[in-house]
Amino acid sequence: MTSFALPSVPNLFSYRKYWAQRFGVAPELPMSREEMDNLGWDSCDVILVTGDAYIDHPSFGMALIGRLLEAQGFRVGIISQPDWTSARDFQKLGRPNLFFGVTGGNMDSMVNRYTSDKKIRSNDAYTPDGAAGKRPDRAVNVYSHRCREAYKDVPIIIGGIEASLRRIAHYDYWSDKVRKSVLLDSKADLLVYGNAERQIVEIAHRLANGESISDLKGIRGTAHFVKQIPEGWIVKDSTHLDIPGPLAPQQNPYQEQPACEVKNTAEPSDEKVVQFDKHLIRSQRAQTVIRLPDYEDLKDDPILYAHASRVMHGETNPGNARPLVQKHGSRLLWVNPPPIPLTTKEMDGVFDLPYSRLPHKVYGNANVPAFEMIQHSVNIMRGCFGGCSFCSITEHEGRIIQSRSEDSIIREIEAIRDISPNFTGHISDLGGPTANMYRLACKDKKIEAACRKPSCVYPGICPNLNTDHTPLIKLYRRARALPGIKKIFIASGLRYDLAVESPEYVRELVKHHVGGYLKIAPEHTEKGPLSKMMKPGMGTYDRFKAMFDKFSKEAGKEQYLIPYFIAAHPGTTDQDMLNLALWLKRNGFRADQVQAFLPSPMSIATAMYHSGKDTLHKVSRTIADIPIPKSVKQRRLHKAFLRYHDPKNWPLLREALRDMGRSDLIGNGKHHLVPSFQPKGTVEPAEKKTLPFKTKHTGLDNKRSGIRPSGNKNKTGNKQKLKKRLAK
Repeated sequence: MTSFALPSVPNLFSYRKYWAQRFGVAPELPMSREEMDNLGWDSCDVILVTGDAYIDHPSFGMALIGRLLEAQGFRVGIISQPDWTSARDFQKLGRPNLFFGVTGGNMDSMVNRYTSDKKIRSNDAYTPDGAAGKRPDRAVNVYSHRCREAYKDVPIIIGGIEASLRRIAHYDYWSDKVRKSVLLDSKADLLVYGNAERQIVEIAHRLANGESISDLKGIRGTAHFVKQIPEGWIVKDSTHLDIPGPLAPQQNPYQEQPACEVKNTAEPSDEKVVQFDKHLIRSQRAQTVIRLPDYEDLKDDPILYAHASRVMHGETNPGNARPLVQKHGSRLLWVNPPPIPLTTKEMDGVFDLPYSRLPHKVYGNANVPAFEMIQHSVNIMRGCFGGCSFCSITEHEGRIIQSRSEDSIIREIEAIRDISPNFTGHISDLGGPTANMYRLACKDKKIEAACRKPSCVYPGICPNLNTDHTPLIKLYRRARALPGIKKIFIASGLRYDLAVESPEYVRELVKHHVGGYLKIAPEHTEKGPLSKMMKPGMGTYDRFKAMFDKFSKEAGKEQYLIPYFIAAHPGTTDQDMLNLALWLKRNGFRADQVQAFLPSPMSIATAMYHSGKDTLHKVSRTIADIPIPKSVKQRRLHKAFLRYHDPKNWPLLREALRDMGRSDLIGNGKHHLVPSFQPKGTVEPAEKKTLPFKTKHTGLDNKRSGIRPSGNKNKTGNKQKLKKRLAK
């Protein structure tokens, strides 16, 4: 059997520092030529362009990467939220000596600007005073084009979550089509995906040593274009890994010629392709590259797209992942395996860098909402092995948990206490992508390196997973014992199916770290959607709730669980949402805000949404479709079920209940879901024929066309208004 192990890599801080280290540490990375002059700089070695406000805090990507490069000896400047309508703002710091680093910010720019219903958001948490409209759509593309316009010969490296999740051909929810790799659309030179520390440090030093950007091939966690498959590589077609099943002849590139003979390079004669032989592949897997279907083949073929998604997700473990190639027109995209996770010592080094932990002085007294939320929180780990199909953490940060040392975390808490001007003694969070995966890992490193499971906790907790919460309990106790610390809250998402494995952890959490309410995310109550989400059933939630209530009572505290749910997730029927609404009412929950599924690029659930198939299993055109709530009306209905108590939703719910044959749930008793009456001043139901959600002729919904349903007295008037508007 093939033995797997993580390759050895240089320590992040072992590189010889660049000569510019003599300038020392900047109080904050400069955003203007005046600040550069004050530091004695005549130029920047690296300029980072970001769609976020510049906050010198490790929770903000550009600050972390900037400070890390500074620690390597480089002079780093920041261009934050530039005016993208011209190249002027991209020239204000001058020409960078090494490269531009471009990111859309901590969030994908499309997710940042649009809701799950594709409505423009009214604010931006990463902008001073929450102002909206400070970054363009598809910011990575736009910023890269402006950098190229400003200085044509400067290398451009794109990164951050927007580039990371768009590194291959991907379904784009906002345009409802499969788009090319962002590397092609942005016209950048190199794409960095995942946590970028290892890649960006190696890139900077190699460029500083005189190498060309075109020389930087084979760096883990990067994607670039190649002219042809390099000599010595074996090409394995993706259909040998995951056969997509019977395909329609007119759309099947595999039946026209065997997959092992398809030529996908600019110079096919140089490509070495072999028939599948498991013994040969095992012996030569280190030199094997997986060929994904061409962009031109899968862009209009949802089944082929789902197949490519399945293969890509199987190559995300840095211990056994192989490179991927995907043809885009005449160009061949090469995606290297994921980066090797940081060690605890390296994580400590990254978080111990001299951050000011404050917004840049240029913002004055402006409030940056995202900073206000995280300024007194501490990130203790990275990664997530939960594998929830709708979440992008695994695609970006990986499944292997990277934890900081206890000492490093304590030092940061003390820094917050001693430096933050408005600290009141309360730490808002000790967490990360998940609150309670700190130092949890596979019991055997060889098994971990060889594993291809998308989740370590679904459909049940893997027997090879260490679930000991003792290190986390120890951290909590030490942290809250620090002088000047009054309370430490745990606000990150809690994986309660892990927590129930450690009753002592639940007791510690409930007794000391809950401020009256604890938010958790069962996401749904029904087996259908839960199985597509890869989330545990409600039995686990009930076990956790019993522990929570028991330990709250022991502590003499009145505390409550606040569950979060997702509406309109692939695999969800109207009946599923009705059952969830009945569960909410039965348990006395009234959600203030609800979340509708948003198909983020590259996630497993997005492949389901686009293909209509359950991509957790082999896909083909002959397997049954799963329910996909796509229409705006159905998505609104599913959200309405979560807010069954809101009178504005009652008309839609009454209509749906009648259509579902559940009129028995309409009435004024305790056992009814919605009342039969409508309070004055709230929306009344509209007749389907009179006010359709979307008109056939105009494609405008009621809100956009300016037509609002009203009371029975005005039905005739509304009909006449609608006819007049449609006539216009």
